[in-house]
Amino acid sequence: MKNYDELSVMEIDVLREIGSIGTGNAAGALSKLLGRTVKITLPEVRIMGYNEAIDWIGGPEPITTGILVRISGQINGLMLDVQPLDFVNLILECMLGETINDYQEMTELQSSALMEIGNIMISTFINALSDLAGISVELTVPSLVIDMQGAILAVPMAEFGGQTDYLMTIGGNFSCDNREVSCRLLLSPDIRSLNFLLGKLGVD
Repeated sequence: MKNYDELSVMEIDVLREIGSIGTGNAAGALSKLLGRTVKITLPEVRIMGYNEAIDWIGGPEPITTGILVRISGQINGLMLDVQPLDFVNLILECMLGETINDYQEMTELQSSALMEIGNIMISTFINALSDLAGISVELTVPSLVIDMQGAILAVPMAEFGGQTDYLMTIGGNFSCDNREVSCRLLLSPDIRSLNFLLGKLGVD
């Protein structure tokens, strides 16, 4: 079985196509929920080591919001939606007419709104993936954590660190009302699931 760092150019291109379709669908779902036009730049899909991924989302120390969903069924793994403060405030402003200056200010209602957004984005992405690959996937109820980015990424590291030091990162900038904000999705299927998925997509 192939590890992440052993993927061919063709296999990575297929994963990029999935990332593009999945994030496009996520932007469409966000548009419907917010009642506003939301677009996403061409997403950047990369296979990264954990330390490189932490640097890519802005370093280990900034406090951020993470929405985590576990994936089971024909593939197993985790998907994480990392929501920087500018993205958080765009969502809160659109949904509740509110913004925050610090995560300590966040109310239960605001946390619920962010969890709903993260869940919709992840669910839409995974549904696109399962439709493309013709597989059955189940998702757990999302959990929200507010912590340093390094601590948030420690979750997939702890879960799959014995199998691989790499994960799939999907990044793009969402634009709404002439504002552009970043958002990061991290997909970490286990090694068996990665190989099964590539086989179902016809690039095994």
